[in-house]
Amino acid sequence: MKTCDCLIVGGGSAALACALSLYQQGIHDVVIVERDNTLGGVLNQCIHNGFGLQVFKAELTGPQYAQRYIDLLKRISITVYSQATVLSLDETKTAMILSKKEGYIKLQAKAVVMASGCRERSRGSISIPGDRCCGIMSAGTAQHYLNLDGYLPGKDVFILGSGDIGLIMARRMTLEGAAVHGVAEIMPYSNGLKRNIVQCLEDFNIPLYLSTTVIKTIGRNRLEKIVLAKVDENLKPIAGSEWEVECDCLLLSVGLIPELRLFDDLPIIQDPATKSARVNESYETNLPGFFVCGNALHVHDLVDFVSREAEQCGRFVARYLKNQLHEGAAVDCIALNNITALVPQCLRVENINQEVEFTFRVRRPMKNCELVIVKNGEELRRIRKRIVLPAEMETVRLSAKELKGLTSLSFEMRECE
Repeated sequence: MKTCDCLIVGGGSAALACALSLYQQGIHDVVIVERDNTLGGVLNQCIHNGFGLQVFKAELTGPQYAQRYIDLLKRISITVYSQATVLSLDETKTAMILSKKEGYIKLQAKAVVMASGCRERSRGSISIPGDRCCGIMSAGTAQHYLNLDGYLPGKDVFILGSGDIGLIMARRMTLEGAAVHGVAEIMPYSNGLKRNIVQCLEDFNIPLYLSTTVIKTIGRNRLEKIVLAKVDENLKPIAGSEWEVECDCLLLSVGLIPELRLFDDLPIIQDPATKSARVNESYETNLPGFFVCGNALHVHDLVDFVSREAEQCGRFVARYLKNQLHEGAAVDCIALNNITALVPQCLRVENINQEVEFTFRVRRPMKNCELVIVKNGEELRRIRKRIVLPAEMETVRLSAKELKGLTSLSFEMRECE
């Protein structure tokens, strides 16, 4: 059996940043397990620019961003198993790994970090009825085909869902000569960042149909057309509103789910809002020594945010390995009116040296509103917001001084009076 101080599952931006942070904190016996043959994760297929403005103060493509971290890791000694998969993980932090080069590896770790990213929701998860023909795939799969394999997935394209990957692929497919006939979004507002709506749809005259969904796919061997319909306030198709669009490719951008299947057999508490593990201020689950960061914890807007969170997680993992974390009871952080996906979900105030950053999303768009934070039954802070959108992650930092004597903490988004 092999041993290590920290096992990191995944090889994308969160894993790379966390590994580097651990090394900087004096934790050198680190193992990264990545199922692909190269590090970088999904960044390798994101050839558009816009990455790295915060972390590296430069505008980079996805592969360039990943390479910056890979180059930094090459200067230090960290074990990387590529083309390898963690088959199982138990409560003792013992992992069974299948490596293409080394076969089966049994690894005993002192700490485990899940930096495994997220996966796309599929056609099956949203139950689109119709023919099971080819030409229907997730936007990320199409991105892989086009950017890494050089294969154009279709020539007449429609996109269901206004997530950022779908918006980016609308532009990408257009630039490659495909006709993108539109994007349908079941909600009455877009789920993508405003800049992507402008740069990927409006700049290319691609229509966005809100409160609209695909109710049927039609095709024999390959997709031939789809049937769309408007939806009511309950997101149910409205009879008589149907229309058809001829296309040979339907891309799905209908949400991302944190990839934590290795936790299925472990007694780790899940958070329904994030669909991931419930974590404290240290990014640690209820099972000591098991940490989660990056998109495996909650879906981020920017990769720069992923890296910074992973760096912070690495610092806490180092403190855990050095027995510097207080293991006492945690205080729950409660999400109230129009607040969802709050992270962290609980706090051990003794572990906060300076401040803690909270992230959350809103359930619906609001204008002229206030974030109200209540501590121990009394208002701690009130922050005015001109506009908040479900597509954009919100952040707020509370200092250790503000949290002193904490017994309860809640967050609420209210309409301004």
